[in-house]
Amino acid sequence: MSDRAREVDLALSRQLAKVMDDAVTVPGTRIGLGLDAVIGLVPGIGDVVGSALSGMIVRDAIRARVPMPVLAWMGLNLVVDALLGLVPGVGDLLDVAHRANRKNLRLLLREVERQPLREPPSTAYVVGAVALMLVPVLAGLAVTVLGIWLLWRLVTG
Repeated sequence: MSDRAREVDLALSRQLAKVMDDAVTVPGTRIGLGLDAVIGLVPGIGDVVGSALSGMIVRDAIRARVPMPVLAWMGLNLVVDALLGLVPGVGDLLDVAHRANRKNLRLLLREVERQPLREPPSTAYVVGAVALMLVPVLAGLAVTVLGIWLLWRLVTG
């Protein structure tokens, strides 16, 4: 294990990816089902909570100082995850297939093992990293607001 892997404890990210994407296996298949798909079923708040929890893996990536392009991919995975939540029912099935948390954990682990320990982050890195962390949460909020608005229009005609 590299010095950087020892410096940043990735146990929480590993556990979170498992709980969010692969907590249980559907009997008779190799398909994992996690908390992300279940909480995504809750209209409104589910996608926001899911995005916030998923952001913890990105937080560990920032602490490990992974390169900005990798952080951008991680953020994109979370945005796609939030956008899939827009589609009622089908979006939750697509969310199970997308597995943003598992993808982000793989990106994080690959970078931690591949890159040597870097210098302390620059101000630009910190600002960019914070922005990339906020984008998925804001996307989750936007999905929530849009979902509530569409539901309101459906109910009120």
